[in-house]
Amino acid sequence: MHEGNPIIPKKEKGNPMAFTPSKDYKRREREQRKMDKRREREEAKNEKLAAEKVEAELAAEEAAKKAEADREAQIEADFEAEFAAELKAEMEEKKKNEN
Repeated sequence: MHEGNPIIPKKEKGNPMAFTPSKDYKRREREQRKMDKRREREEAKNEKLAAEKVEAELAAEEAAKKAEADREAQIEADFEAEFAAELKAEMEEKKKNEN
């Protein structure tokens, strides 16, 4: 007897009147659309939060790498300065011994 939409019965031969969905059916449809929109908004919000979290993690990772590179560069610069000072001291010592 019911094909297609189970809520709207199929028009029977003996009934000349067209069937109109009830207000309750319309209310359920409206509520379903609202729930669908709410779910879509929540999914979009969750996706945005996940993307922001990933972005923040990547930024923190990049900051850690930069900090490590800066620390290594500082150690290298300190080593070079110390080496240059030792080299200068050796050169002065050599000049002093030659005279």
